[in-house]
Amino acid sequence: MIEQIEQIWSNRDLLKQPESLQLIKDIVNQLDRGELRVATPPATEGGDWTVNEWVKKAILLFFVSQQMKVDEVGIFSFHDKIPLKTDFADAKVRVVPPAVARYGSYQAPGVILMPSYVNIGAYVDERTMVDTWATVGSCAQIGKDVHLSGGVGIGGVLEPPQAAPVIVEDGAFIGSRCIVVEGAHIGKRAVLGAGVTITGSSKIIDVTGDAPVEYKGYVPANSVVIPGSYAKQFPAGEYHVPCAIIIGQRKESTDLKTSLNDALRENNVTV
Repeated sequence: MIEQIEQIWSNRDLLKQPESLQLIKDIVNQLDRGELRVATPPATEGGDWTVNEWVKKAILLFFVSQQMKVDEVGIFSFHDKIPLKTDFADAKVRVVPPAVARYGSYQAPGVILMPSYVNIGAYVDERTMVDTWATVGSCAQIGKDVHLSGGVGIGGVLEPPQAAPVIVEDGAFIGSRCIVVEGAHIGKRAVLGAGVTITGSSKIIDVTGDAPVEYKGYVPANSVVIPGSYAKQFPAGEYHVPCAIIIGQRKESTDLKTSLNDALRENNVTV
Protein backbone atom coordinates (compact mmCIF):
# COMPACT_ATOMS: atom_id res chain seq x y z
CA MET A 1 0.00 0.00 0.00
CA ILE A 2 2.84 2.38 0.84
CA GLU A 3 4.43 2.06 -2.59
CA GLN A 4 1.10 2.47 -4.37
CA ILE A 5 0.13 5.58 -2.39
CA GLU A 6 3.53 7.14 -3.08
CA GLN A 7 3.02 6.50 -6.81
CA ILE A 8 -0.44 8.10 -6.78
CA TRP A 9 0.90 11.01 -4.73
CA SER A 10 3.57 11.65 -7.37
CA ASN A 11 1.30 11.06 -10.37
CA ARG A 12 -2.25 12.36 -9.87
CA ASP A 13 -3.30 10.94 -13.24
CA LEU A 14 -3.49 7.60 -11.42
CA LEU A 15 -6.56 8.95 -9.62
CA LYS A 16 -8.47 8.25 -12.83
CA GLN A 17 -7.99 4.53 -12.29
CA PRO A 18 -10.72 2.73 -10.27
CA GLU A 19 -8.15 0.57 -8.45
CA SER A 20 -6.37 3.69 -7.15
CA LEU A 21 -9.62 5.15 -5.84
CA GLN A 22 -10.48 1.82 -4.19
CA LEU A 23 -7.07 1.64 -2.49
CA ILE A 24 -7.52 5.13 -1.03
CA LYS A 25 -11.01 4.25 0.21
CA ASP A 26 -9.71 1.02 1.75
CA ILE A 27 -7.04 2.92 3.69
CA VAL A 28 -9.53 5.49 5.02
CA ASN A 29 -11.86 2.64 5.94
CA GLN A 30 -9.05 1.02 7.94
CA LEU A 31 -8.47 4.34 9.70
CA ASP A 32 -12.18 4.46 10.48
CA ARG A 33 -11.99 1.00 12.11
CA GLY A 34 -8.76 1.73 13.98
CA GLU A 35 -6.78 -0.82 11.97
CA LEU A 36 -4.39 1.88 10.70
CA ARG A 37 -3.07 4.95 12.48
CA VAL A 38 -1.51 8.18 11.28
CA ALA A 39 1.13 7.77 14.00
CA THR A 40 2.25 4.55 15.66
CA PRO A 41 3.08 4.47 19.40
CA PRO A 42 6.53 3.25 20.42
CA ALA A 43 6.95 -0.47 21.05
CA THR A 44 8.74 0.22 24.34
CA GLU A 45 8.25 2.81 27.09
CA GLY A 46 10.04 6.06 26.30
CA GLY A 47 10.53 5.36 22.60
CA ASP A 48 9.61 7.66 19.74
CA TRP A 49 6.28 7.74 17.92
CA THR A 50 6.45 6.97 14.20
CA VAL A 51 4.58 9.25 11.80
CA ASN A 52 3.09 7.25 8.93
CA GLU A 53 3.45 9.90 6.28
CA TRP A 54 1.90 7.70 3.58
CA VAL A 55 -1.34 7.42 5.58
CA LYS A 56 -1.64 11.21 5.73
CA LYS A 57 -1.04 11.32 1.98
CA ALA A 58 -3.89 8.82 1.52
CA ILE A 59 -6.22 11.12 3.51
CA LEU A 60 -5.26 14.11 1.37
CA LEU A 61 -5.81 12.04 -1.79
CA PHE A 62 -9.20 11.01 -0.41
CA PHE A 63 -10.18 14.69 -0.23
CA VAL A 64 -9.03 15.21 -3.82
CA SER A 65 -10.93 12.17 -5.11
CA GLN A 66 -14.27 12.81 -3.39
CA GLN A 67 -17.14 14.93 -4.68
CA MET A 68 -19.22 17.37 -2.68
CA LYS A 69 -22.63 16.02 -1.68
CA VAL A 70 -25.54 16.86 0.59
CA ASP A 71 -26.26 14.76 3.70
CA GLU A 72 -29.53 15.19 5.58
CA VAL A 73 -29.59 14.18 9.25
CA GLY A 74 -32.98 14.97 10.73
CA ILE A 75 -33.33 18.75 10.72
CA PHE A 76 -29.61 19.18 9.95
CA SER A 77 -28.18 19.54 6.47
CA PHE A 78 -24.51 19.15 5.53
CA HIS A 79 -22.64 19.80 2.27
CA ASP A 80 -19.22 18.19 2.30
CA LYS A 81 -16.89 15.62 0.74
CA ILE A 82 -16.52 13.40 3.83
CA PRO A 83 -19.50 11.56 5.36
CA LEU A 84 -20.17 11.29 9.08
CA LYS A 85 -19.45 8.15 11.09
CA THR A 86 -22.23 5.71 11.86
CA ASP A 87 -22.73 2.44 13.79
CA PHE A 88 -21.69 3.85 17.17
CA ALA A 89 -23.83 1.31 19.02
CA ASP A 90 -21.90 -1.59 17.48
CA ALA A 91 -18.64 0.20 18.30
CA LYS A 92 -19.76 0.65 21.95
CA VAL A 93 -19.23 4.42 21.75
CA ARG A 94 -21.58 6.86 23.48
CA VAL A 95 -22.42 9.89 21.34
CA VAL A 96 -24.44 12.75 22.84
CA PRO A 97 -26.28 14.98 20.32
CA PRO A 98 -25.06 16.99 18.49
CA ALA A 99 -21.59 15.44 18.64
CA VAL A 100 -20.02 14.87 15.20
CA ALA A 101 -17.27 12.45 14.22
CA ARG A 102 -16.08 12.36 10.64
CA TYR A 103 -15.63 9.14 8.69
CA GLY A 104 -11.98 8.15 8.81
CA SER A 105 -11.64 8.94 12.52
CA TYR A 106 -11.63 6.19 15.14
CA GLN A 107 -13.25 5.99 18.55
CA ALA A 108 -12.50 2.88 20.61
CA PRO A 109 -15.04 1.10 22.85
CA GLY A 110 -15.95 3.08 25.93
CA VAL A 111 -15.28 6.50 24.39
CA ILE A 112 -17.82 9.20 25.27
CA LEU A 113 -18.41 12.06 22.85
CA MET A 114 -20.30 14.90 24.48
CA PRO A 115 -21.44 17.60 21.99
CA SER A 116 -18.04 17.82 20.31
CA TYR A 117 -16.17 17.31 17.02
CA VAL A 118 -13.64 14.69 15.91
CA ASN A 119 -11.96 15.10 12.52
CA ILE A 120 -10.70 12.60 9.96
CA GLY A 121 -7.52 10.68 10.82
CA ALA A 122 -7.94 11.21 14.56
CA TYR A 123 -7.58 8.22 16.91
CA VAL A 124 -9.38 8.32 20.26
CA ASP A 125 -8.58 5.35 22.47
CA GLU A 126 -10.62 3.43 25.04
CA ARG A 127 -12.65 5.12 27.79
CA THR A 128 -11.62 8.65 26.79
CA MET A 129 -14.06 11.50 27.39
CA VAL A 130 -14.32 14.25 24.76
CA ASP A 131 -16.29 16.83 26.72
CA THR A 132 -18.68 19.55 25.60
CA TRP A 133 -17.47 21.74 22.71
CA ALA A 134 -14.06 20.09 22.69
CA THR A 135 -12.51 19.48 19.28
CA VAL A 136 -10.11 16.74 18.21
CA GLY A 137 -8.35 17.89 15.07
CA SER A 138 -7.33 15.85 12.05
CA CYS A 139 -4.83 13.06 12.77
CA ALA A 140 -4.61 13.82 16.52
CA GLN A 141 -3.70 10.78 18.62
CA ILE A 142 -5.54 10.60 21.94
CA GLY A 143 -4.71 7.80 24.39
CA LYS A 144 -6.74 5.68 26.80
CA ASP A 145 -8.55 7.16 29.83
CA VAL A 146 -7.90 10.74 28.71
CA HIS A 147 -10.27 13.56 29.72
CA LEU A 148 -10.54 16.45 27.27
CA SER A 149 -12.49 19.00 29.29
CA GLY A 150 -15.04 21.50 28.03
CA GLY A 151 -13.87 23.71 25.19
CA VAL A 152 -10.48 22.04 24.74
CA GLY A 153 -8.94 22.56 21.30
CA ILE A 154 -6.74 19.72 20.06
CA GLY A 155 -5.23 20.92 16.81
CA GLY A 156 -5.15 19.07 13.52
CA VAL A 157 -2.00 18.44 11.48
CA LEU A 158 -2.54 17.13 7.94
CA GLU A 159 0.04 19.12 6.01
CA PRO A 160 2.87 18.78 5.46
CA PRO A 161 2.45 14.98 5.50
CA GLN A 162 5.70 14.46 7.42
CA ALA A 163 4.62 16.72 10.29
CA ALA A 164 3.93 15.02 13.62
CA PRO A 165 0.31 15.15 14.83
CA VAL A 166 -0.77 16.27 18.27
CA ILE A 167 -0.29 13.41 20.75
CA VAL A 168 -2.01 13.15 24.13
CA GLU A 169 -0.92 9.99 25.91
CA ASP A 170 -2.82 7.64 28.24
CA GLY A 171 -4.37 9.03 31.39
CA ALA A 172 -3.79 12.72 30.66
CA PHE A 173 -6.25 15.34 31.96
CA ILE A 174 -6.59 18.43 29.74
CA GLY A 175 -8.36 21.24 31.62
CA SER A 176 -11.08 23.52 30.34
CA ARG A 177 -10.27 25.76 27.36
CA CYS A 178 -6.75 24.39 26.95
CA ILE A 179 -5.24 24.58 23.47
CA VAL A 180 -2.81 21.88 22.27
CA VAL A 181 -1.68 22.37 18.66
CA GLU A 182 1.16 22.13 16.11
CA GLY A 183 2.25 18.61 16.93
CA ALA A 184 2.61 19.23 20.67
CA HIS A 185 3.07 16.11 22.79
CA ILE A 186 1.45 15.59 26.20
CA GLY A 187 2.97 12.74 28.21
CA LYS A 188 1.16 10.03 30.14
CA ARG A 189 -0.98 11.11 33.11
CA ALA A 190 0.02 14.77 32.69
CA VAL A 191 -2.47 17.31 34.05
CA LEU A 192 -3.00 20.64 32.30
CA GLY A 193 -4.81 23.30 34.33
CA ALA A 194 -7.48 25.43 32.70
CA GLY A 195 -6.37 27.70 29.89
CA VAL A 196 -2.92 26.25 29.22
CA THR A 197 -1.71 26.70 25.64
CA ILE A 198 0.87 24.28 24.26
CA THR A 199 2.19 24.71 20.70
CA GLY A 200 5.05 22.99 18.94
CA SER A 201 7.35 25.84 19.96
CA SER A 202 5.88 26.71 23.36
CA LYS A 203 8.24 27.02 26.29
CA ILE A 204 7.29 24.63 29.07
CA ILE A 205 9.33 25.46 32.15
CA ASP A 206 9.70 23.04 35.06
CA VAL A 207 10.13 25.16 38.18
CA THR A 208 9.94 22.33 40.73
CA GLY A 209 13.71 22.05 41.23
CA ASP A 210 16.53 24.39 42.24
CA ALA A 211 16.92 25.59 38.64
CA PRO A 212 14.37 25.81 35.81
CA VAL A 213 14.31 23.03 33.22
CA GLU A 214 12.94 23.99 29.81
CA TYR A 215 11.05 21.88 27.26
CA LYS A 216 9.62 22.84 23.88
CA GLY A 217 6.27 21.50 22.74
CA TYR A 218 6.52 18.54 25.13
CA VAL A 219 5.00 18.00 28.56
CA PRO A 220 6.68 15.11 30.45
CA ALA A 221 4.61 12.35 32.02
CA ASN A 222 2.87 13.11 35.34
CA SER A 223 3.52 16.86 35.09
CA VAL A 224 1.02 19.31 36.58
CA VAL A 225 0.97 22.40 34.38
CA ILE A 226 -0.53 25.90 34.66
CA PRO A 227 -0.40 28.98 32.40
CA GLY A 228 2.52 31.33 32.94
CA SER A 229 4.63 34.02 31.28
CA TYR A 230 8.25 35.06 31.02
CA ALA A 231 9.98 38.35 30.23
CA LYS A 232 11.29 38.84 26.70
CA GLN A 233 13.18 41.79 25.30
CA PHE A 234 11.84 43.48 22.15
CA PRO A 235 13.06 46.61 20.32
CA ALA A 236 10.26 48.57 22.01
CA GLY A 237 11.08 47.24 25.46
CA GLU A 238 10.58 44.24 27.71
CA TYR A 239 7.25 42.43 27.66
CA HIS A 240 5.85 39.22 29.07
CA VAL A 241 4.93 36.44 26.65
CA PRO A 242 2.98 33.26 27.41
CA CYS A 243 4.52 29.97 28.48
CA ALA A 244 3.45 26.94 30.49
CA ILE A 245 4.84 26.17 33.94
CA ILE A 246 5.27 22.73 35.49
CA ILE A 247 4.56 23.27 39.19
CA GLY A 248 4.39 19.71 40.45
CA GLN A 249 4.02 16.04 39.75
CA ARG A 250 0.84 14.02 39.69
CA LYS A 251 0.81 11.41 42.40
CA GLU A 252 -0.05 7.97 41.07
CA SER A 253 -2.08 7.21 44.18
CA THR A 254 -4.58 9.99 43.53
CA ASP A 255 -6.90 10.84 40.69
CA LEU A 256 -6.27 13.61 38.17
CA LYS A 257 -8.40 16.37 39.68
CA THR A 258 -7.09 15.67 43.19
CA SER A 259 -3.52 15.81 41.86
CA LEU A 260 -4.16 19.17 40.23
CA ASN A 261 -5.84 20.62 43.32
CA ASP A 262 -3.01 19.39 45.57
CA ALA A 263 -0.35 20.89 43.32
CA LEU A 264 -2.16 24.22 43.12
CA ARG A 265 -2.67 24.33 46.88
CA GLU A 266 0.98 23.56 47.57
CA ASN A 267 2.06 26.43 45.30
CA ASN A 268 -0.62 28.94 46.36
CA VAL A 269 -1.91 29.06 42.78
CA THR A 270 -5.50 29.18 41.55
CA VAL A 271 -6.75 28.66 38.01
